Amino acid sequence: MEEQHIVFTADTPGERLDMALVMNTDGLSRGQLQVLIHAGKVTVNGKPAKPSLKLKGGEHIRVSLPPPAPDSAVAPEEIALKVVYEDDDLAVIDKPAGLVVHPGDGNERGTLVNALLARWPQIAQMPYDARRRGIVHRLDKDTSGLLVIAKNAPAQLALAQQFAQRQVEKSYLALVERPPKTPSGQISAPIGRDPAQRKRMAVVRGGKPALSAYRVLDAAFPGGQALLEVTLLTGRTHQIRVHLAFIGCPIVGDRVYGLRKPRLTLGRHFLHAARLAFDQPTSGQRLTFESPLPPELQTLLRALKG
Repeated sequence: MEEQHIVFTADTPGERLDMALVMNTDGLSRGQLQVLIHAGKVTVNGKPAKPSLKLKGGEHIRVSLPPPAPDSAVAPEEIALKVVYEDDDLAVIDKPAGLVVHPGDGNERGTLVNALLARWPQIAQMPYDARRRGIVHRLDKDTSGLLVIAKNAPAQLALAQQFAQRQVEKSYLALVERPPKTPSGQISAPIGRDPAQRKRMAVVRGGKPALSAYRVLDAAFPGGQALLEVTLLTGRTHQIRVHLAFIGCPIVGDRVYGLRKPRLTLGRHFLHAARLAFDQPTSGQRLTFESPLPPELQTLLRALKG
């Protein structure tokens, strides 16, 4: 199988070359990309460069990727998917709670990636990490709702760039244990690994900038809960869960960032990706999708209202 190539134009003056590559390639770490740069597999305006090169903007960057590794570690599996839209470039999935997005950490089978490889075998030919082919963004295991997946490498790159440039609209519905102090607002707090528990994320000094916006949809629950619409303005790991816990409004059912003694038994956390909008990579048409709350979350809301 031949080398694959990614070509793009730098658009952020002052950014390091290796960081620009992180934002414009998917499935490769900064360390992996630095190896490619040192091996002469990356050119800037036709010439080799160093990872630390500061870009001026407008440079023509070409990345030569090795042939994709065999997919023996990720087996196609016939797993039912709720596909709400598809075309030649992409598909939009309404993910149920409980479905892991990609293999890892003991989840080698039964993931969304396994299902994608069975439904769209061409995804296996994409020049990315076999465990993340087709994956443009992620939802936590117990978060339900809308995900866009790519069917080919140009679409994956184009969609990843939209996410990096904050051109994608993502809105969630979250039921929290208590209402915020204001009916709407923004939460700007950097997120990184929790120094005390490395498997958790936390608001930490020196973390990556993270910005979420919220508005209260319903705070008339006898138990004191509130239903929020939350819009992601950045895309950090566990961002909504961490931010809402940070302002004292943890998500109902969140076993990691929620109350130590949960008041409700749900079996998942109450977080649903309800709206997703982005540009179709080939046509440029704006596509918008909405997903209603799944039955178990609707049932809980009715029960809380009494």
